[in-house]
Amino acid sequence: MSTYPELSRVRWSILDRALIRQGQEPAEALRATVAFARDAEALGYHRFWVAEHHAVPGVAGSAPTVLAAAVASATSRIRVGTGGVMLPNHRPLVVAEQFGVLAALFPGRIDMGFGRSLGFTGAVREALGVERASTDDFAQRLTEVLDYFAGTGPVRAQPAHGLTVPAFVLAGGAGVDTAAALGLPLVLAVSADRDRTRAAADRYRARFTPGRQGGGPHLTLAVNVAVAATAEAAERRQLPEAWAVVHSRTRGDFPPLDAPEEVLARRLTSREQEYLDAARAGQIHGDEPTVARSLTRLIDATEPNEMLLTLATHGEEERLDSYRRLAGIAGLRTGARA
Repeated sequence: MSTYPELSRVRWSILDRALIRQGQEPAEALRATVAFARDAEALGYHRFWVAEHHAVPGVAGSAPTVLAAAVASATSRIRVGTGGVMLPNHRPLVVAEQFGVLAALFPGRIDMGFGRSLGFTGAVREALGVERASTDDFAQRLTEVLDYFAGTGPVRAQPAHGLTVPAFVLAGGAGVDTAAALGLPLVLAVSADRDRTRAAADRYRARFTPGRQGGGPHLTLAVNVAVAATAEAAERRQLPEAWAVVHSRTRGDFPPLDAPEEVLARRLTSREQEYLDAARAGQIHGDEPTVARSLTRLIDATEPNEMLLTLATHGEEERLDSYRRLAGIAGLRTGARA
């Protein structure tokens, strides 16, 4: 039982992007994701989602449905899904078939999270065969995926036909309105501007129209959180990923994660410092009481149904320690679904 009642009101889940550490092979990062999923299940987290990134030096997770299959095979209770599959990169029939295979093999445990992002560079978009305008028909592509499960698509999608797999929309701009219009759950990234996050959540609920999945609005907040014995130690846990974001903004690629002491030893330009501050502005960190208070304020302001946590540290044990501490303040039951 949590000593923080507000935190017990919501479910707690994890998004892992299979980030690569400096000196680590991509295969090691993928195996670490699968091992981490087993730990997340043991700690009582509700979902474990993986992501899609293409041709990114610091990310091993390029094929989310394949990685989700490995995660589901290594676990037994936790829900497994994608945060998300980027629909502009794929034909809806193929997406439906892939999730149909997952749902057939792991019934009652698979989620479909969908986003509308494109490749980071023109070369990646060209290699994927997509153009910037490919995001314009996101709602249409998503509807087609759902049609295949419902049996109303242009062809019969095996084994998706007739299966029920929950679909989620990862929000960015128009994603809020798409989720509301289609009556689907929304995954909303927490902004540094908390008023903006609250406004997006309110807009989603106000415009929500019940869809084929049934039920009312379901809001999940995605946020980067680190917990440690001290605030300084928690901040250090978030520093490697924040620096990788700075590197991507200033040099054009997201690199493997450096150790925090290497980042701290750098003399940053004013532009790099500005990007670093921006990358860390939306994050939450601290010891258990501090993080519990921050999360409680966020939950009170936005009233989500679920929290989707993300943290990529340079050290695997540091990450696991942070999630253990989070499980403690959230009141998760070890070995049970949240």
